[in-house]
Amino acid sequence: MPRPVEPEAALGAGFVHTFLPGRVVFGAGALDRVATEVEALGVRRVLVIATNSARAAADVVEAQLGDLFAGRIDGVAQHVPTEVAEDARAKAREAGADAVVAIGGGSAIGLAKAIALTTAAPPASEAVDGRAVVVVAVPTTYAGSEMTPVWGETTDGRKSTGTDVRVLPRVVVYDSVLSRELPLKVTAASVANAIAHCVEAVWTPKADPITELTAVEGLRALSNGMRDVLRAPGDLDARSNLLYGACLAGSALATAGTGLHHKLCHLLGGTYNLPHAETHAAVLPQVARVNASSVPQAKTRLEAALGTTDLADGLFDLFQAAGVPTSLRELGLTEAQVAEATAAFKPTDNPIPVTEDLVREILTRAWSGTRP
Repeated sequence: MPRPVEPEAALGAGFVHTFLPGRVVFGAGALDRVATEVEALGVRRVLVIATNSARAAADVVEAQLGDLFAGRIDGVAQHVPTEVAEDARAKAREAGADAVVAIGGGSAIGLAKAIALTTAAPPASEAVDGRAVVVVAVPTTYAGSEMTPVWGETTDGRKSTGTDVRVLPRVVVYDSVLSRELPLKVTAASVANAIAHCVEAVWTPKADPITELTAVEGLRALSNGMRDVLRAPGDLDARSNLLYGACLAGSALATAGTGLHHKLCHLLGGTYNLPHAETHAAVLPQVARVNASSVPQAKTRLEAALGTTDLADGLFDLFQAAGVPTSLRELGLTEAQVAEATAAFKPTDNPIPVTEDLVREILTRAWSGTRP
């Protein structure tokens, strides 16, 4: 039996880990359990949010909810523009909603979080009196945001993010059938997003042995699932593996928090409206190139999970094999915008000092798609 690799920090040094509350319902056909899970929360009025691709699933949930159904929002926007969030909050208030069921990818769940962050639940029942609107998430992609208390909103091209337990979904329902027909292009980009959660979770200031273990297993499930889906896109076991990996990826991020990589991606996405998931694929190998050596034991474990001898190269190769753009230039960013973003980026906690030269190096290599 292989000998497990010890965690990066000696256990004798101690650590603090926060287990976040929440319930996960996992399995093919789990969509049929959404109404039961909602009823168990003791809520009275439920607003449904669905991406365009999830409308059929939303129809099923709407019928399930019966008298609990209070309204619906179809269609969302990436990076949660403030005007979209305000419209959704107004709709929730008009409907008297004390719960939101979000069906779709990270944008749908992000919009539900925007409602929960600023909208108090009406005093409809003792279970929710005086508390924020609760969120039930039904992810159809692999973003992993459903497992986190992280929210984001974009105003005038500037994306703000934060952490608030009020936005953490109370229940997450994973149904692999819902992602079975997800196009390979969307699948691969979404997996890149989730993989970024796993990789960054081993080197943030709040990383600990538990988040490392979660992140490594998440990367194993995601990379294996991605290879299997590339061979057989409709395979339910492969799709289930990806959802399992996304769940772990989100859990690791929720506790370990974000660092240099995610902050760069949020800056690029919010300022230049780059596609969120694809931006991760272009930036992550370059950040891993400079950061991974600072956590050598975690690097070794991630490499084993990915099936590579070099983490940055392995990520780059996986994304290329999956057809995800590995250069920001392909996503529409200009060289002039690389310079702007470099100047605008503010230093953040990182295993190595974040200087303007380091940021420029990462973004320049990510822009050109240079192999790590």
